[in-house]
Parts: sequence; structure tokens; C-alpha cells
Amino acid sequence: MPTIQDSQEQQLLHKLRPSRIVLPVLLGLSVVGFMFWRSYKPGDLAPLADAKLHWLFITLLVLIARDAGYMYRIRHISEKVLSWRASMEVIMIWEFASCVLPSAVGGTSVAPFLLNKEGITLGKSLAYVMVTALLDNMYYVVLVPLVVLLAGEGLYPDETLHSGLITTLQIAFILSYIMVSLYSGLMLYALFINPVSVRRFLVRFFSWRMLRRWRGNAYQHGAEMVAASAQLRGNGAGYWLRAIFSTIFVWTARYAVIGCIIAAFIHVTGHDFAMIFARNLTYKVILLLAITPGGSGIAEGAFPTFFGKFIGTPTMTNFIVLIYRITTYYLYLIFGAIFLPRWVGRVFGRPQAAAVAA
Repeated sequence: MPTIQDSQEQQLLHKLRPSRIVLPVLLGLSVVGFMFWRSYKPGDLAPLADAKLHWLFITLLVLIARDAGYMYRIRHISEKVLSWRASMEVIMIWEFASCVLPSAVGGTSVAPFLLNKEGITLGKSLAYVMVTALLDNMYYVVLVPLVVLLAGEGLYPDETLHSGLITTLQIAFILSYIMVSLYSGLMLYALFINPVSVRRFLVRFFSWRMLRRWRGNAYQHGAEMVAASAQLRGNGAGYWLRAIFSTIFVWTARYAVIGCIIAAFIHVTGHDFAMIFARNLTYKVILLLAITPGGSGIAEGAFPTFFGKFIGTPTMTNFIVLIYRITTYYLYLIFGAIFLPRWVGRVFGRPQAAAVAA
């Protein structure tokens, strides 16, 4: 007789079945195709003839280094319980989940399930995923003030949006930063100082009539923090330093990809590259608010607003949008469709793998 856990696993695998790549691909390519149709003029793609091969090579290295960094980080955070092969499969499926689920949900919701099926207890799996989430958020919290200080008004695309929309974007950016900062502070306090009091606070806060429908989730989240705290407190300084530096490495590489792709086709100064890197932070706000799988369609449509200034013609901008999404999104849809059935076959058996691939 199937247990509740079996049922939840089946539901999760159903959400991740490879056939789900069809909708995001259609959404994204339809938007890019429409933008090409609207903007194309003969000669607009002339800069392709002068593509800088060394920047294309650098882009490839950055992409490989980013994924290698993710594999190293999850293997280190899990205290090397994961083999390199398992680390690669977990990361590829994690990225795939981020691509086929709405951006607000992301792959983090799937990660504990993946780690648990690799033989790590559920408590430890939750703790390890919380560590990655905390470190990712802390990178953002620390980086934003530095970028705001250096980029100033250039952080926002005021050359393409009128003042009303710029104000809306600024408010959304500030609110997202405040929310991420508060959540990071809560996680730090819960994991390393007093997890029990945080659990009580969450339950009481979500006992208000308007919030009562989420009280069960709040209690579960609080209980997870308590379990994670017990697991993580014994780790030494070396553990945290490696986790922190690998997080800095992977996110810096992630934000550098757009600049590398643009530099491969358009002359980019050091200042331009820094501004492109900075605008990734405001671009990310749009992706966080996207309700489509992996922000598909929305990410493509918003790209010219944020980065078109550094590229030139709309047609070249659309071409770079396509390259960017192929290397950072569509490629992981393909990887997920390849790695997921293999992983399911290894963890659950071939019959289940066949069912997932169908």
C-alpha cells in the first residue's frame, strides 16, 4: 500500500517529467521569434562576422566553472557523502527543476528530495539545502549595497523605461532586498542562535486569521529549522569558509555570463562590463516575479530593456538574448531530460525511469 511519502514522491516526479520542457521552450522561443520579426533589418547581424573567439571561449569556461563550482559546493556541504557523479546529477536536476517550475518556487523545493534519495537522511538533506539557500541569499544581501554604491543610477534602465516604471522597479528592488535580508537574518538566528523561539514565532504569526491557512507550512518550516540547526552547529570554520567562497565563485560566474556573451560580439569596456554585471541584480527582480516556468518568455522579453543599451541594434540584442537563454536555460532543459530518467533509474529502478520518461 503506497505511503504518503510515496505519493508525494510520485507527484514531484510528475512535475519534473521531461515532457514539461515543451511549454517553456515554446514560450521563450515564441517571444524571441516575435522580437526578431519585429526588429530585423538587413545588415543588423553584421557584428557576427567579427565575433571574438577568445570571449566565446571565456564564456564556455565561465559556464563550465559555474557548474563545477555548484558540484563542488553541494559535495562539500553534504560532507562528501555525495560522489562526484551524484553531485553532477543532483545539480543538473536541481537546475532542471528551476527551469520547469515557476521562478518563485525554483529548484530549492526539489533539492531535499534529491539529497534524501541519495542516501542522506531527510533532516540532513533539509539542513544542507538550507545552508545553500542561506549562502545564496547572503551573497545577494552583501553584494547589493556594493553594487548600488558603484553603479548608482546606472543600475536602472532609465534609457528605455519612463520615470513611472523606473520608480516601480526601484520600489520592487528595494522591497525584494528588504525581504531577502529579513529572511536571511531570520535563518541565521534560527540556525545558529535560537531555532525553537523562531519556530514559536512563526506559528504564532501565522495564527492570525488572515494568515491561518499557512500555519501548517509555517510549523513545518520551523521544525525543519530546528532539525537543521542541530545538524549544522558542529561544523568548524573550514567547512563554512569553503562553503562561502564556493558560493561567491558560482554566483559571480552566474552574473558574469551575460557580459561575456555581449563582449564576444560587441566591444565592451571594463566599465560597461561592470554595469552589465550590476544590472543583473535588477533583472533578477523581474525573474523572481515571473510566474512562468523558469521565467520563460518574461526573461526574453525583459532582456532588451536591461541590456540593449550595451549591444546596439534590437536585432543584435535579440540574437544575444537567444544565445544567453540557450546557454543558461534551454541547455539545462535538455540536460534535465537526459539526467532525470538516468537518476530515477539508478534510485528507483528502470520501471519508474520509463514512467518518468514517458
